[in-house]
Amino acid sequence: MIKIKRAYDPPDPNDGLRFLVDRLWPRGVKKEDLNIEAWIKEISPSNDLRKEFSHEPEHWGEFKRRYEDELAKHNEALETLLEAARKQDITLVYAAKNTQYNNAVALKEFLEARL
Repeated sequence: MIKIKRAYDPPDPNDGLRFLVDRLWPRGVKKEDLNIEAWIKEISPSNDLRKEFSHEPEHWGEFKRRYEDELAKHNEALETLLEAARKQDITLVYAAKNTQYNNAVALKEFLEARL
């Protein structure tokens, strides 16, 4: 199972392996408090795409389409997450305030379609 969770929410044993999927480190969070398996920066949206999207719901469809195009260029990082998800639960950790419209939600959908 693939889950998503904000970096500011405490880790839970039920999270399974945790992967940070943001380009920037979450502000004010210590590495030891995040309890992640890996920080996979390359799987996050490009700076241009991230800035254009700005977590605006009206841009969600276009963001997802362009983000999926970017993800297709990172097979090794995708395979790392897919391999882990085939073996156990994983949690995609993100920092965005918006819990409905963010890269982790889009990435989760993208990965689940490939499992």
